[in-house]
Amino acid sequence: MLLQPNHHQNPFPFFAVDAAFSGEQCAMLEQLFVQDSEWQHRDEAFYRCSLHDVTDAIPATFHAAILARMREITGLPLVKRFMVTAQRMLPGHVIGIHSDRPLLGYEIARLVVQLNKGWQAEHGGVLELFATPDGEAVFKVNPEYNKAFGFLLHAASYHGVTEVTQPRQTLVFNFWHRANTPELEAHIQSLFANLHFSELPTALNPIASDAEASLPEDVTYRAGTAAIALHRWGYDAAMVVSGYQYSVGLDSGATHDAETYAAVRLADWVAYLYRDSFDLARWEILRGELEGIAMFTRLLPTWQLCLPEWG
Repeated sequence: MLLQPNHHQNPFPFFAVDAAFSGEQCAMLEQLFVQDSEWQHRDEAFYRCSLHDVTDAIPATFHAAILARMREITGLPLVKRFMVTAQRMLPGHVIGIHSDRPLLGYEIARLVVQLNKGWQAEHGGVLELFATPDGEAVFKVNPEYNKAFGFLLHAASYHGVTEVTQPRQTLVFNFWHRANTPELEAHIQSLFANLHFSELPTALNPIASDAEASLPEDVTYRAGTAAIALHRWGYDAAMVVSGYQYSVGLDSGATHDAETYAAVRLADWVAYLYRDSFDLARWEILRGELEGIAMFTRLLPTWQLCLPEWG
């Protein structure tokens, strides 16, 4: 299963496998397209195809095996959560260039498996990879039978599928990082529910006004969101100010006591998740910064979801 993956770095990290599964496994996967089921039809300007959630039809043993193999190939701490989508494209269907960046609670990796016997170049349906959303394709993956393509989702993982002239059958396996689960999404959405900056202490007002006069709005908004997190965790005005200053880059936080050091960094991270997306490199930095620091009581629920233990 998924033996001898060929790894590539350009235009973004991905791998390809020419013969992903055994003949028996492929036959099992093909049956997912002939079962009576309701398909969701997408007929948008840039995204035309039909989708069906087939997760429950995947045998548990197959699920466990492919998850273990994906952990080995990617080196990521992928959780047991699992979702598989059957994708069917009919003549005239096309998928435009997009990146599928991993927003809060989204999957971090995908495995795309092709099940198209007798594919020919004139059939179309080629998966194209791009360095920019308006550039030329840097790499192309033909939808040949039993060929697999795996990649990590991030802001620059631009890809699309050319128009098809014959039906195209694809299975998409989705995998979640342990530090960006739907449970974390629910927690953070609850933390920032009914967000109003007016609830922040007045001591922050002159600092925020100065920052807003000279810094981009997205930076100051995220800093305000980090300040809200600290306020709702029950910290005093001095801590809230420290968190805001750290998030806008006016305070390195290097001289803070252990709890302030941890709290402002965790607040900055959850504000980033809430306003932007899950960035694997930034998460690795956060993990390194907080490694070895004891969890503080008021931070415990958020800390455990953002930096869970992994066995």
